[in-house]
Amino acid sequence: MRYWVIGGEYTDTDFRQIAPGKAEERVGPFASFKEARDAWAGRAFATIDHCLVRYRIVEDTA
Repeated sequence: MRYWVIGGEYTDTDFRQIAPGKAEERVGPFASFKEARDAWAGRAFATIDHCLVRYRIVEDTA
């Protein structure tokens, strides 16, 4: 299994559509969940005060 950190700035707190002029970020792949979580934490905590920014960890089973 591989893991990715995916996210960025969205148009609203439904987190369905990336904000205009922004691009979805994809970081990885990571071989372990811990590596992905560490990358996620760095991005999530750096943007903690921005309510339209969200990152999540996605498992790639391919």
